[in-house]
Amino acid sequence: MTRRSPGSVSLRIVLVRHGLSSFNVEHRIQGRDDLSALTATGVEQALATGAALVDLSFDAAYSSPLRRAAETSQHLLSAQGQGLAPQFRDTLLEIDLEPWSGLLRTELRERFPQQEALWRQAPHTLELERANGQRYRPLPELMEQAGRFHRQLLSDHGAALAPGHEGVDQSGDQTVLVVGHNAILRCLVLSLLGLDGEGFRRLRLDNCSLSVLNLSRQDGGGVGVQVESLNGTAHLGSPLPAQGRGPRLLLVRHGETDWNRQGRFQGQIDIPLNPNGLAQAEAAGVFLAPVPIHRAYTSAMARPRQTAEAILASHPGVPLTSTAGLVEIGHGLWEGRLEAEIAQGWPELLADWKRAPQTVQMPGGETIQAVWERSLRTWQTIVASLDAQETALVVAHDAVNKTLLCALLGLTPADIWMIKQGNGGVTVIDYPQGPMGTAVVAAMNLTVHLGGVLDRTAAGAL
Repeated sequence: MTRRSPGSVSLRIVLVRHGLSSFNVEHRIQGRDDLSALTATGVEQALATGAALVDLSFDAAYSSPLRRAAETSQHLLSAQGQGLAPQFRDTLLEIDLEPWSGLLRTELRERFPQQEALWRQAPHTLELERANGQRYRPLPELMEQAGRFHRQLLSDHGAALAPGHEGVDQSGDQTVLVVGHNAILRCLVLSLLGLDGEGFRRLRLDNCSLSVLNLSRQDGGGVGVQVESLNGTAHLGSPLPAQGRGPRLLLVRHGETDWNRQGRFQGQIDIPLNPNGLAQAEAAGVFLAPVPIHRAYTSAMARPRQTAEAILASHPGVPLTSTAGLVEIGHGLWEGRLEAEIAQGWPELLADWKRAPQTVQMPGGETIQAVWERSLRTWQTIVASLDAQETALVVAHDAVNKTLLCALLGLTPADIWMIKQGNGGVTVIDYPQGPMGTAVVAAMNLTVHLGGVLDRTAAGAL
């Protein structure tokens, strides 16, 4: 999968994990066994997910054949109302944990303490033994399976990604639904991003959560991928996934400015929010009103500060700290210009920025590597300052948020176009093992508070 600036969406993939199952409730290992079924709550979640997707039209729906996923897809599609039937794919089966299937999690820790610890800490290295004596590594095996589904998806819907293909509508050429399980869907996301199983613990997908990935054809061939959102659960009644152990950070992009709307490169010119941006910030404030926030940080610029202040209106007394480490990338001579103007003056450099952003030194400005280093250093300082169960709000900019998320997901500065950050979008980062542990992207670019499942905010001009 090429990693380049996305064009218009050609293939949209909507991922849904199955609803709450009987084994989920009992805290049992499910794996590939088909002994677990949807609970009444799981059925309600599937129906609510279908209702949330009623405005989307699917060209195809794929599901794991395991009962808990099959029932989820059937209830979801019934509520969605399009009359589509799921196509069952063995390549969407859940991870094979044969020696553990059916065990309570407490039993697993008691009987296999070393293997259980390895599963939590470095699952890509775990090796198990099947009943026939065969040794195998479950996660690498599942990554290979996810790759097969990924390739088949491109084969089945390749016409949407072929050069010269005319789009059906402005929202995307084709949209497909994929209903599966926790581990296989995480592996599918990693496969689409070009990552391996080492990134498995960096992602979270809750029951009946919604995630959206966009695939697009690229100039010169190849397919680009963009993660639009991950693990949205607001349609199930709670704005954010439940917080477990460890500190949590809410990473928000500022609301819209006139220059976002016009497609001007803003950089470090201090453009304030426009009326729509203020409304977005207020909507984010309402969305996050039920969420405890203990402290807040903002870029030392007007647009993120205004956004942070609107969110904190529902959290009186929370201290707000401004920091230069979170300011937007310095575009230098490009700042204040439209893309068409930049294309006239710096055509090759602009093409490089879209194709390989890590190679570009902005004329009179910064490199993405410089933004990466200062933003990540600031982020790590904030994380290290948090107590065990504290939640911090961090409001910054498109490039800053993208570099942070690339770093947290195991991507590189070359991959910033693979991450979408909408104006007023909310991202959730958890540290279940404490500030020194691995970060988990518990949700990304949630914009449901701005209207609908898809991110409809201004594209901007990063």
